[in-house]
Amino acid sequence: MASSTLPDARVGSRADAAPRVGAVLAAEVFGTFLLVLGGVGTAVFAAAFPSAQDNALGVGHLGVALAFGLALAAGVLTVGRVSGGHFNPAVTVGLAVADRTPWRAVPGYVVAQLVGGALGTSVLVLVAAGGPAGFLAAARSTGFASNGWGARSPGGFGLPAVLLTEVVLTAVFVGLILAVTARPELAAIAPFAIGLTLTAIHLVSIPISNTSVNPARSVATAIYGGPGALAQVWAFVLAPVVGAVIAGAVHRAAVLRAERLR
Repeated sequence: MASSTLPDARVGSRADAAPRVGAVLAAEVFGTFLLVLGGVGTAVFAAAFPSAQDNALGVGHLGVALAFGLALAAGVLTVGRVSGGHFNPAVTVGLAVADRTPWRAVPGYVVAQLVGGALGTSVLVLVAAGGPAGFLAAARSTGFASNGWGARSPGGFGLPAVLLTEVVLTAVFVGLILAVTARPELAAIAPFAIGLTLTAIHLVSIPISNTSVNPARSVATAIYGGPGALAQVWAFVLAPVVGAVIAGAVHRAAVLRAERLR
């Protein structure tokens, strides 16, 4: 696989000379690593700062949402031209359904994203191990910023509400990515539009599910979040993929209809 090329690895348009598959997959590993390191790292270390009196240094809900959006925008700006800047298995599946990424590329993308996410949380665990006494154990006992429902939902929301939220918000997210990247004139602002959308999604859904919309992010935190997180992670693989398939199918249908009307 490393010796072949992906002629349409870039999201917005077909490239004349596409990057090698090795570079594409390395870009996806790096981008997902950066997303998890920045977003989950903020949730674990800075959402609340236990050693500061009255929690004066905690960035809270808004800070975590901004961290995810900024990390995504930075990753897309840095390596988006190499791989398309998916960093999310749901995005990859949605783009494939929309005929914007070849299906043969999907397994490699997904594996790279899972590896990048796991590397991100592994680094965070190593850092947490050097923290105050009991910090890592406390972070893991509370799920290590993993997603969940019921007692594992920040707001106590049940499974139906969590599934609906994740499906709808992932569909919105993937739909926006498809729309923005289909217009070359928006290429300069696309990373910021996508990052801000992810921030808004987190503002809405952190209280509900702790926000997934990304199976790689969910698996990465569940690895260190304990048996409860692992038992519930299936929902945060299934729901985002369903939302992405819906968005990809709607986008593809709209494109085909527009082509017929020409």
